[in-house]
Amino acid sequence: MKKIVVFLSMIMMLFLSGCSKETIDESKLNIVTSFYPMYIATLNITDGIDDVEVKNLTSETTGCLHDYQITTTDMIKLKHADVLVINGDGMENFIDKSISLFPNLTIIDASKGILENHEELLGHFEHEEEHEHGLNSHYWVSITLHIEQIKNIKNELIRINPENAEKYEKNANDYIVKLEELKEKMHEVINDSKNKNIITFHEAFDYFAEEFDLNIVAVIEREPGTYPSSKDVAEIIDLVKEKNVSTIFVEPQYSRSAADTIARETNAKVFTLDPIVSGKLDKNAYIDIMELNLSSLKLALSL
Repeated sequence: MKKIVVFLSMIMMLFLSGCSKETIDESKLNIVTSFYPMYIATLNITDGIDDVEVKNLTSETTGCLHDYQITTTDMIKLKHADVLVINGDGMENFIDKSISLFPNLTIIDASKGILENHEELLGHFEHEEEHEHGLNSHYWVSITLHIEQIKNIKNELIRINPENAEKYEKNANDYIVKLEELKEKMHEVINDSKNKNIITFHEAFDYFAEEFDLNIVAVIEREPGTYPSSKDVAEIIDLVKEKNVSTIFVEPQYSRSAADTIARETNAKVFTLDPIVSGKLDKNAYIDIMELNLSSLKLALSL
């Protein structure tokens, strides 16, 4: 009941506010993206197109959307948006009820068709309904799957806004070339690594590991911000010793205390892998962060 009251209060505040503090140019195609990786992707696809404006719904420091609660400011952004770009496949559950309030809002699902069309990469993750913790929709962390997301966004923008079709096409193609080069570079470094058994912070890197043939022995936190139990930590310590794991990866958005505890008990080393859910609002951010991940992997996997 409390949640319903809060939600209704938010709607009332939205319409009583009348307008946002932000300036809205209604002559432009106003695109809102659900969170950071969708923003960076859309920024590249719309780069240099004057009559298109892209804004991100959630803060660039939000991280993954687990347990995210929509705010009044978010609702105001949606009120003025023409298009909403989402990751899809359950990542934006927080927004489901709100979307019905904006019947004229066009939704672009960046993950449309990915589960059906990429079984060869998704491997043992292809039957997602059997996944212990539900649907894993962290597709953007895999470069291959993120390229498919970019194609989906580009194709839908061309359908919605055909006047800029050539620009969308060129921008997307140019960005995909850069991502393919990045993927090839990462394969060159990772393929010959001597120890591919790793511990990750949470399940964001399943598809990344599948793409680069890494073996995730265990994850520290099933849900970010939920500290593992003593039993969980003890089991991971046993796995690290049994599987000869030398590397534990943490994420910069979350506490590394559990990883440090495991490292002290096993002599494993702690490194950082960024799931690209927060950072600079810059079109090069995805590639820049993945380059930092590569540097971390190069060192970690050589141990």
